[in-house]
Amino acid sequence: MTDRIAEAFERQKKQGKKALITFITAGDPDLETTERLVLAMEKSGANLIELGIPFSDPVAEGPVIQQADLRALKNGVCTDDVFDAVAKIREKTQIPLVFMVYVNCIFVYGKERFFKRCSESGVDGVIIPDLPYEEKGEVHGEAAKFGIKVISLVAPTSRERIEMIAKDAEGFLYCVSSEGVTGIRESFSTDFDSYFETINRYAKVPTALGFGISKPEAAKALQKYTDGIIIGSAIMKLVGEAANADSAVESVSEFVGNVRKAMDE
Repeated sequence: MTDRIAEAFERQKKQGKKALITFITAGDPDLETTERLVLAMEKSGANLIELGIPFSDPVAEGPVIQQADLRALKNGVCTDDVFDAVAKIREKTQIPLVFMVYVNCIFVYGKERFFKRCSESGVDGVIIPDLPYEEKGEVHGEAAKFGIKVISLVAPTSRERIEMIAKDAEGFLYCVSSEGVTGIRESFSTDFDSYFETINRYAKVPTALGFGISKPEAAKALQKYTDGIIIGSAIMKLVGEAANADSAVESVSEFVGNVRKAMDE
């Protein structure tokens, strides 16, 4: 089985560039636009895409993504619909696709069934923000059986747990920039030098920094610490503010292109 995640990071590394990871909520404003957004973001320079499975209580998310989840749920989007959308996307692109999914969605769907469908539709990994590292075993067996990476998160508050989490990480290590939920931040209080000194000592897989990065300048400045930059809320804000699907795709394409350009300069 091709490791699309590892290949994406390796391609960027060979070019002396960092990976750009973008997030969208699947089904906002609709699943057809989700497909268009994935293809447009790839064309504009994204190297890996996270797809959020809509959930009624996304505890790790700030208001922008919470509202996107609610819009998608109001549209009647369910987990099966998201799998179907991924299968359609896979007919057109081999960009790595990772689900951002809350653990309850997996349990309700059925662990074995969930990861089997991930494999069948072309999902490469899952990020489960409400599953503590110590409980990773709840899903890891089923995920591994179907070749799906369970991507771990570390945060500045992880402190002495960083070593344990980083050593065991697979796919890539999601490094949370600061305390709190996702959202757009104007500044960061984290001591990134110290934070990444610890992370880089133990991580055996690429690292990516996310939560709050919303401007091309911030992506450019912070990429020196890591192998990839993750942007979500800034993209979903554009989707939420767009007058229609066409303008959403256009504004997201332009934004992602601007971030890519800033990171490569």
